[in-house]
Amino acid sequence: MRSLVVGGVRGSGGALVDLVVVDGVITDVAAAGSAVVPPEVERVDGRGLLALPGFINAHAHVDKSWWGQPWVSYGGEPTTQGRIAHERAERDKYGIPSVDGTKAVLREFLRHGTTATRTHVDVDLGVGLRGIANVHEAAAALNGAVEVEIVAFPQDGVLRRPGVLELLDQAAAEGATSIGGLDPASIDRDPVGQLDALFEIAVRRNVGIDIHLHDRGDLGGFQYELIAERTVAGGLSGRVNVSHGFALGELSPQRRSEMVYQLGEAGVSWTTVAPVNSAPLPWREMRTAGVAIGLGTDGIRDLWSPYGDGDLLQIARGFARLHGLRDDADLTYAIELATTAAAPFVHREVHGLTPGARADIVLIDAENVPDVLVRAPRREFVIAGGQVVLRDGVLQV
Repeated sequence: MRSLVVGGVRGSGGALVDLVVVDGVITDVAAAGSAVVPPEVERVDGRGLLALPGFINAHAHVDKSWWGQPWVSYGGEPTTQGRIAHERAERDKYGIPSVDGTKAVLREFLRHGTTATRTHVDVDLGVGLRGIANVHEAAAALNGAVEVEIVAFPQDGVLRRPGVLELLDQAAAEGATSIGGLDPASIDRDPVGQLDALFEIAVRRNVGIDIHLHDRGDLGGFQYELIAERTVAGGLSGRVNVSHGFALGELSPQRRSEMVYQLGEAGVSWTTVAPVNSAPLPWREMRTAGVAIGLGTDGIRDLWSPYGDGDLLQIARGFARLHGLRDDADLTYAIELATTAAAPFVHREVHGLTPGARADIVLIDAENVPDVLVRAPRREFVIAGGQVVLRDGVLQV
């Protein structure tokens, strides 16, 4: 039995507490100095730092970054189809996907306090399921410090590439938690066909669906309706997610309200990277309707974009700025989207600084939670599943 006490940290209420960890799980939250534990138990001096739960990255692509490798100049056409074609033409040259590349990204996640992620992993006729195997190997090399949930992702389309559906089905049979889709209308040019095929696999294999949807305006809205209808018909409430979903903020106010209600009734969730050039989401309506929102980093220094550093706090701050969040309650909500509220995206029943939760703890020198959001200060300590993986800002894995 491995035990650890993280002593003298400030919770969200401001009081100093000790967090007691046994076998990777928080077992007690006690007033500072009052926890009863054997003297030989490992202790971390929290130094009065602010404690937050580990961050959950609800939308990543850890399989295809060139992080830690020589600089790769941006190339290809700046459209979705152009990025797909450029990646297919160039990825082998840069060893994408690879175990080392994936491990480098996961280490950056830990450096910034992310201890769990839902990651899309490319599945296509060129790489097969090799990317998924690489991600599992990289996560294991870090002793499971980052819990990784896999979405088998058809980056090059589904129906237009014969054989991809079979690969998605195989990935689902072999343990992928979800299967992905991509712009059923503009990539496959058959929204009904792609969605029917994906939902058939999901129902038969008992997995979730996470669909990239970049299409804008009414074309995007039409596909949301198809997704909501199939979610209800397939009994997949709480297991279907739309990634990006730029069109939602572009619909007319009345249609947008109707759409949010339909999505909430169906149990469809949403993930966003809050890009600066996108329309704000109707997040208050979504919260009222029960449409869960998750935040993600998307790709990090890959053949789609040279940007990204793995810091989910930067994404949360981008979300806050895009949506004009100012008061303390709303700024705190942005942090909740990156921590406790993101638990369903990695199938956790509980995630937080509370007994029964996995011991994912981030210590930061900050005055309060809103201060964390607006400054994104260095993470001082990160504890992942009871392991101290970052100490005084220095990675230990």
